[in-house]
Amino acid sequence: MTALKPLIRCREIGDSDLDAVADLLARGFPQRTRRYWSDGLRRQATRAAPDGYPRYGYLLEHDGRAVGVLLLIYRDRGTASKPQIWCNLSSWYVEPGFRNYATMLTRIAQRLPEVTYVNISAARQTWPIIEAQGFRAYCKGLFFSMPAFSFAGIGARIEPMTEGAPPPYGIPSDEADLLIRHAQYGCLSVVVRSKSAAIPLVFQQVRIRQGRFALPAMQLVYCRNISDYIAYAGAVGRYLLPRGYVSVMIDANGPVAGLIGVYTERRGRKYIKGPQPPRLGDLSDTELPLYGA
Repeated sequence: MTALKPLIRCREIGDSDLDAVADLLARGFPQRTRRYWSDGLRRQATRAAPDGYPRYGYLLEHDGRAVGVLLLIYRDRGTASKPQIWCNLSSWYVEPGFRNYATMLTRIAQRLPEVTYVNISAARQTWPIIEAQGFRAYCKGLFFSMPAFSFAGIGARIEPMTEGAPPPYGIPSDEADLLIRHAQYGCLSVVVRSKSAAIPLVFQQVRIRQGRFALPAMQLVYCRNISDYIAYAGAVGRYLLPRGYVSVMIDANGPVAGLIGVYTERRGRKYIKGPQPPRLGDLSDTELPLYGA
């Protein structure tokens, strides 16, 4: 009697799979430690996620063993009466012997027409594949700004948010929750206060690799509008400089008027597919703050 061939199946990742998923991702991305993945999965486990959507994503399973994974990070950016479901297609890895089944993951992960999907970390060699799946680039590069050289908003005060802090005065409740939540992720959440405004901003520490050296910098994770960051760049730069950060990276499609810095398209391309329009300057609740750069 011929033995049955073990089946390949694609299913949602559950809480009991997290150790196996962390092991698999650590093998697939050897430049990242296993702790990097386990810490990020722990943050996904405790964050609020929209009902009816996967909390972690999907895995490929062969004979009871995880052989592929696609992490998904869902968020509702709408209201109780009018939801707007967004999904960050995050880290994707399939063991070499099962690469023929990789499309099972992408098909099931992108099948919902009401969802707006984004990919914010696409490797250059995958751009043609992503575009063939119906994605379009909404951000073509990064602008490496040098805010300490700006005089904009230098009279403003920077108020950092700490984990467990009360909601900041003058900020709407949804944005206050966002600031506190991202401070818990390990981001720098601040309110820029001037005589006329209270402006929320979120930054994530990153390292810019230059040869053998990795220089510390910040990436803008959240702002209401890029113009808010430009208007208070001087205050932000003078706050960050004594803390060791010279540059702030922002999503851009060219040089940014009002800021000193350098634009590049060698990194930073981001893709979108779905019903909602994209917005530069909002990477909140994506893999960047949840997992780190």
